[in-house]
Amino acid sequence: MLLRIYGWVMTLLIPLLRRKLARRALAEPGYGEAVEERFGGYTMAPLVGGKVVWVHAVSLGETRAVAALVQALRREIPSMRLLLTHGTATGREAGKALLQTGDVQVWQPWDCPLAVQRFVEQFRPRIGLLVETEVWPLLTAECKKQGVPLCLVNARLSEKSLRQAKRLGLLARQAYSSLTAVWAQAESDAQRLRSLGAPVAGVMGNFKFDVQPSSIQLGQGRAWRQAQPSPVVMLASAREGEEAMLVDILKRKQAEAPVYIAYEASKTIAPAVQWLIVPRHPQRFDEVESLLRQSGLRVARRSQWPTAPGVPLPQADVWLGDSLGEMALYYGLSDVVLLGGSFAPLGGQNLIEAAACECPVVMGPHLFNFAQASELALAAGAAWQVDDMAQAVERALELVADPQALQAARAAALGMAVAHRGAAERTAVAVAAVLSAPH
Repeated sequence: MLLRIYGWVMTLLIPLLRRKLARRALAEPGYGEAVEERFGGYTMAPLVGGKVVWVHAVSLGETRAVAALVQALRREIPSMRLLLTHGTATGREAGKALLQTGDVQVWQPWDCPLAVQRFVEQFRPRIGLLVETEVWPLLTAECKKQGVPLCLVNARLSEKSLRQAKRLGLLARQAYSSLTAVWAQAESDAQRLRSLGAPVAGVMGNFKFDVQPSSIQLGQGRAWRQAQPSPVVMLASAREGEEAMLVDILKRKQAEAPVYIAYEASKTIAPAVQWLIVPRHPQRFDEVESLLRQSGLRVARRSQWPTAPGVPLPQADVWLGDSLGEMALYYGLSDVVLLGGSFAPLGGQNLIEAAACECPVVMGPHLFNFAQASELALAAGAAWQVDDMAQAVERALELVADPQALQAARAAALGMAVAHRGAAERTAVAVAAVLSAPH
């Protein structure tokens, strides 16, 4: 009865979701693409033939992380056809690079009875793999009803998410217990998942360690860095409010002594820093530029940088990274990273890609979404945790002023990234075993 009531509520919310998607599409046209797929409306014929492996990567971060798993699955299951679903426009756009002939990409079905029933009947996956946190009550129930083994891979569950799940009571326990298998990132995640009734089958590590940064992007970033006279500090994957924190500090420090902004400091003999900000969400690029300019700072957007080799980057107080899929380039260009999402109470962002690019990280107090990776980085000497943005700026400045310490941190970052690879391959082997088992 509880599941039925939940289904009624989710169905009643469909008009609100449609309006939300229409508003999002004004800023991000991808949200206006194939909208009916979200509600079980498909123009393609049902899938026939091959082993359809469904992978759900809700957003950009999960899609990037799952690339290594998809490659490993293709090795373990040669006849595999990939069914790839997403919830965000950036995730869907990035997911196109993972597709091969015969694969299918659609939106994640809205968790209402008709949409999830149509989704399962349309694609008939042999197995479903939900990435990290995406467990929906009706979707798990429908897969169980139709005999589709549904697994949670690269699974994580923070204390905050656990408290939220427990407030849902029986609804959450039914969803987690309906899963066929769960492979967690860390033992702490596994313990929290077990407390919700999830069938934890093992601890595999984190797929994000298996993601290899683009060598082309990394090389371009490093070439630009070598030509840049000042050290570069990046606020990476910045979330709303964090850019303003940094701007306030820069303005205050610049008033005290002009050594914090490279462009102004070029007029002095003091060391300087070139600041780079890369917002997490593309719809905020213009907003962040406006904030910077209103603060009196000169801005040069990545989209306006030169493309010809050997041409120097433009002079500006702040560079603004307004491109998608180029984080390896930005990390290659940077000496130190301030981790976005960790200075506002948002749980942090992925620091593993920074480590793989040999870029040390300064983190704020809010790390609950990436607790394990943060702990590993701290233990390795590849990261530092501070109380606020002001302390982060000070720590970054200390690092770039100490070449020996900076080089040690860079080596520690790469060493940590390499040491924890292999989760995607281990998970692919386990998935293949579930797929071959009788159901």
